Amino acid sequence: MKEFDGLKSTLQDSIFTWDYFTDFEKVKKNVKKIEKELNLLNYLIGKEKLEEEFLSLLEEYPKVRKILPILIAIRDDKLSSTPVITDIEALIPENKKYIFYDAIDENIKKELLIFFKESGLKDFFESKSVKNLVDYCFGVEVGFDTNARKNRTGTIMENLVFKYLTSFCQENENLEFIEQATQKRIKEFFNYDIEIDKNSRRFDFALFDKTKNKLFLIEVNYYSGGGSKLKATAGEYQYLNNFVKSQNIDFIWITDGKGWLTALRPLEETFNHNDYVINLDMLKNGILKEICQK
Repeated sequence: MKEFDGLKSTLQDSIFTWDYFTDFEKVKKNVKKIEKELNLLNYLIGKEKLEEEFLSLLEEYPKVRKILPILIAIRDDKLSSTPVITDIEALIPENKKYIFYDAIDENIKKELLIFFKESGLKDFFESKSVKNLVDYCFGVEVGFDTNARKNRTGTIMENLVFKYLTSFCQENENLEFIEQATQKRIKEFFNYDIEIDKNSRRFDFALFDKTKNKLFLIEVNYYSGGGSKLKATAGEYQYLNNFVKSQNIDFIWITDGKGWLTALRPLEETFNHNDYVINLDMLKNGILKEICQK
């Protein structure tokens, strides 16, 4: 009980660094892909007879249509899975992705004008709300990128543990580690055979003691918020611990975050069941050395 209280009381409020918030390299790369088309569309900003100019531009450069959804902040995959109602009386949703890709005919011209007006883009171009669509889409991509923050949380946690393991192995020459540890990579780097429960199984890290020929498999994660997923996660790591332990391999689960305060019971059950459930504070204070010396 006392040991679990130590883990519970030292859960991290945050592991976020400034680069967590926006991946500007990815933003720049995404905008670069459509920069030519955006510059062609810049021609329309502030034009008179805008509808005519709009259709004329698309007839001359039909590939420009593929980037029009980005201007209203929607990706291709979302466009495909989001039918649109264009007839309010009929209330029949239809998949309209084809108007941005199929060969232009009179029907598609009609549909494109409906899209142009009802999406608000016509007013947007007429009002000269922006001077340059490349800059505008840079902002759109920054907005899209906020959806990726959840994925970056896991990456940041892995990076923190990676830095610790690097330092730890430099101080202990008998130890070495790899990241993204698949069955194949573990065999390749350590000449150590493991069984896997599914072909896609990949551990975040594998730590190997060359002197003892001892393998430690490590999973890491961080939860800033609670949710029903946490109970299932705790159960999953009980199963993984049993599976790994049956091969005489030690399993270490490094987890953290105040989200666990909403699911303390399943976390405590796993803490009591598994050999090694630790957090970043415990890692920082040398528990890995104690584990490896056992």
